[in-house]
Amino acid sequence: MALPQHRIGTTRSGDVQIFYRAFGAGGATPVLIIHGLSYFSYDWIAVADRLADAREVAAMDMRGFGESTWSKEKNYAVGDFAQDCLSLMDHLGWRKAVLMGHSMGGRNATWCAAENPDRVAALVLVDYTPQNAPAGANRVATTVAGVPDRFASVAQAMAYFGADATDPAARARYEAYLDGRDGGYVVKRDTVHRDRFRKLLAGQAPGGGPDMWDALARVRCPILAIRGTRSDMFAAETVERVKSINRNIALVEVDAGHDVGGDNPGALLAEVGKFLELPERPP
Repeated sequence: MALPQHRIGTTRSGDVQIFYRAFGAGGATPVLIIHGLSYFSYDWIAVADRLADAREVAAMDMRGFGESTWSKEKNYAVGDFAQDCLSLMDHLGWRKAVLMGHSMGGRNATWCAAENPDRVAALVLVDYTPQNAPAGANRVATTVAGVPDRFASVAQAMAYFGADATDPAARARYEAYLDGRDGGYVVKRDTVHRDRFRKLLAGQAPGGGPDMWDALARVRCPILAIRGTRSDMFAAETVERVKSINRNIALVEVDAGHDVGGDNPGALLAEVGKFLELPERPP
């Protein structure tokens, strides 16, 4: 099945080139979609296309992911990712935008909104919480840490990640997710992330990052938090803390795992669509 038509481009942000996909034009406040650790902008094409009926939408590859370049200086702090969002918004001519982030992308979107309240009209957090559930955190750490330097084939990579090799759409996704080189295939993600998880599992934990509960509490714009009811990352027992941390948060749950956009895009679009029709509340 052909992918929805869209525009692609790049812009400079610090020491990297940020790749993005753009959909729609004009109208309502634009939306910037920020993917998670094991995803990239390709995964959000269908959702972005649907959201672009009344507004401009862009889905970016975070620095070190997908078609964006890797940071030679290994600048992957949450502030670096947040600045990339602002750089892309500037490039697109967006004074304000709705930030929609999944998982790690939700963390980066939260920090951007907390630090730049005049640039973010609303925040959509897709299965993101500052406190990851242990089961999901262990799954991600083990999977990412175990990624080999090179896969012999696309099929081998799909088997490693548990993808259905008989599904043409899944095959196309992994062909886009992998970079063929030197007779093999590598994931389009800076190996600094893999190495960080290897150190974590070896008991050599890296230094702690910023307090993301505090950042979420400081966000002044309307916030929609979407939790997958089958998520192993956003635990049910964390729901009340998320809801109570900021009076601007509206939390909904949909039938999905952690990959809400992939598992149940219809429910995701329905909730986001309703939220974007809400008037902006004063800070």
